[in-house]
Amino acid sequence: MSAIASVYASLILKGKKTIDDVPETMKEEVESLIPSSDENEE
Repeated sequence: MSAIASVYASLILKGKKTIDDVPETMKEEVESLIPSSDENEE
């Protein structure tokens, strides 16, 4: 995991950024760091 991906994931979870702000080359890695909302819907 890259430090930049971790920073993007943290900012997304805090509501400061969205996945659309993440560079295309890093989206898959950042998405893997963010808990899926589907997992919380039970």
